[in-house]
Amino acid sequence: MRTVNSDHAGDLYGELFLVEQATEQPASRTAIWRRLWPGLAICGIASIAAAWLSEHYGAPIILMGLLIGLALNFVTSDARTHPGLDFASKTCLRWGIVVLGTQVTFAQIGELGPVPFLALLMVMAAAMAAALLIAHLTGQSMAVGVLAGGATAICGASAALALFGVLGSRRISQGQFALTLVVISVASALAMSFYPLLAATLHIDDRQAGFLIGASIHDVAQAIGGGYAYSDAAGSYATIVKLTRVALLAPVVAIVSVLVTDEGGTDRGWIRKLALPWFITLFLAVVTVNSLATLPAPIAHANLVLSKALLLLAVTATAMRSRLDLIMQMGWRPAIPVAAATLASLLVAMAFTLTLLSAS
Repeated sequence: MRTVNSDHAGDLYGELFLVEQATEQPASRTAIWRRLWPGLAICGIASIAAAWLSEHYGAPIILMGLLIGLALNFVTSDARTHPGLDFASKTCLRWGIVVLGTQVTFAQIGELGPVPFLALLMVMAAAMAAALLIAHLTGQSMAVGVLAGGATAICGASAALALFGVLGSRRISQGQFALTLVVISVASALAMSFYPLLAATLHIDDRQAGFLIGASIHDVAQAIGGGYAYSDAAGSYATIVKLTRVALLAPVVAIVSVLVTDEGGTDRGWIRKLALPWFITLFLAVVTVNSLATLPAPIAHANLVLSKALLLLAVTATAMRSRLDLIMQMGWRPAIPVAAATLASLLVAMAFTLTLLSAS
């Protein structure tokens, strides 16, 4: 008897639900909310628990969301949770990335200067190349390398979520994706602890330390925190470097969208491929508006909290939808591209820090 992959079946269920949701009349919105509620409620409670653990014990909030989500993945045996988890893992993700655009301006990229900007591009390229090479050498698909390299090069879990939306579940399984998120979160947490110590050991100045930390730590919060752990001046420069990487999320996702074919194996043609996913287009629009008109500090902070909350919901829901048995069967191989990309970005960032950015 022919079996169906559970990940694909779950994704098919989500797609059918979204189609059904789109065709519903406005009068049935209450019914739609009732279908979303069970999954959203469980995901929300798990996310609140992750936020509490992060605040009280200093653990990375994304990592806490992943671990709690994986621990609760048995809830997906109840079909009533599927619509809400699907909504959280897709819709919350996309709007979280859009709101993230309020933290970035084109002026920040200009502040970086041409030499550091080119050095940053080289660091990102090294991370992508290392992940693609190791994925090939270990017999994994190019999509695995793109996911690992892009997430490491840009902004950790946020970039991984965006790239997963483009690559699709037929190229990257839910288990592979969840494991990649876990490894990225752990690597970023370790980097936040050890990179400031490494910078101190190298006896580099604040600007150099800010570049090293901002260019090589994955997640935004950990990169900024690592910079301020070294000094206030290093933290300020690390913030500029890191947000420049976030701004490059849109072009990287656009390039990946152009290079990949549809999941069914068809080629959409170059004109249609140049059309960015709607949430990336909105991300660029928000960055543009934010560059032209500075938001008041309280609103900018509220948007940052909202973006983190939406992305946390998306990560937690994705972990809940992942099967632990499939993750365990994958072994250590899927973690290697992330480790290779992390090491490559650190070494290249260190090389530029000690040469082009050396104190005059």
